[in-house]
Amino acid sequence: MQTTINWNEADKAHTALWRSESGAKPPKRVIVADDTMKAAVAYKLACEGTALLWRGDFQNAKQLLQAMSRRNIRKPRKPALNVDEEVVTAPGEAFHLHRQAQSQRARTLAMILIPLDSDYSIPLRRAPEIQQACFEVYGAKSQRSVVSLRELLGLVGAHEWRKKGVAIPELEGRIHPHYGVYSPVRGEYVQLVQEATLPSTELAFDIGTGTGVLAAVLAQRGVARIVATDQDTRALSCAKENITRLGLSDQIDIVPADLFPPGKAPLIVCNPPWIPARPNSAIEHAIYDPDSRMLRGFLGGLAEHLEPGGEGWLILSDIAEHLGLRTREELLALIEASGLQIVERMDIRPTHSKVTDASDALHVARAAEITSLWRLAVQD
Repeated sequence: MQTTINWNEADKAHTALWRSESGAKPPKRVIVADDTMKAAVAYKLACEGTALLWRGDFQNAKQLLQAMSRRNIRKPRKPALNVDEEVVTAPGEAFHLHRQAQSQRARTLAMILIPLDSDYSIPLRRAPEIQQACFEVYGAKSQRSVVSLRELLGLVGAHEWRKKGVAIPELEGRIHPHYGVYSPVRGEYVQLVQEATLPSTELAFDIGTGTGVLAAVLAQRGVARIVATDQDTRALSCAKENITRLGLSDQIDIVPADLFPPGKAPLIVCNPPWIPARPNSAIEHAIYDPDSRMLRGFLGGLAEHLEPGGEGWLILSDIAEHLGLRTREELLALIEASGLQIVERMDIRPTHSKVTDASDALHVARAAEITSLWRLAVQD
């Protein structure tokens, strides 16, 4: 069922299709705004839950959004480094405060709305051509609609990433992420898969393939056949496109599945979401895994899908442990309860920019983070 948004304009009631990839409900209060709107007024209205349907210059709308984003949105207190400081915030509390602040900020900045014609053109002055970016996400052209400017800019940014791609040194090529599919910009987990000793080169399963990057690495390492699974339709389309572009279609089958495909394999690889928390948008499903559902599902089903002597490779950051969301003891207990034993653990430290960003609310946890490849086998 399609969701609509309603507003009054020029003494008439109007209705249009509401678009939100995050699943946000349409604002209940909508007023028409233009270039005369001041940032302070716009920010106050947005905080109160009033959305602004833009009828002015598109570039001015972008400037207004930037001005609103710079306004003083209260940030959660960073976790204290020692007890001599005024307040010591537990890592878990700091994480939840950070998520709440992110969510509130997103809701506020989503209150600038942009109209789209049925062909995805924007009926505003100095508006860019965004039809292809919209088509890639929304599908076939349909009817007039309204979308948050913030989401629209995200679509355009994702379209540019899709065209440009992300360089993957291990592939000597590029992976092109689609909107809503996590981009492999953190290369340490790819490096681990490149360096781990292969138990077999006959067959591998890649569970939750996403962009297909790990399946491609395994193929280029000489694994004769890889079955890569995902349950997300965008991920499946993205992986197929990347595998075809890399010329690896003869080695890699992309199939829809919730975790495992039928049968067994001597190598099964999984890079599940690392943080056991609820995602707030489509793209966050690659980062946040409520109640560690995918992690539990992979470990719980691994033994019955491994061939004798085979290995399961679990690629997992310990960021959840540093955030107080999961303990190492809980992870080890889960591995043991699944009938598995640890063959080896390979560790690597992340190098992304937030590791050294002391202003980041989660800096203490990020600075201590280690990404590991756990080589697992069925218990003797």
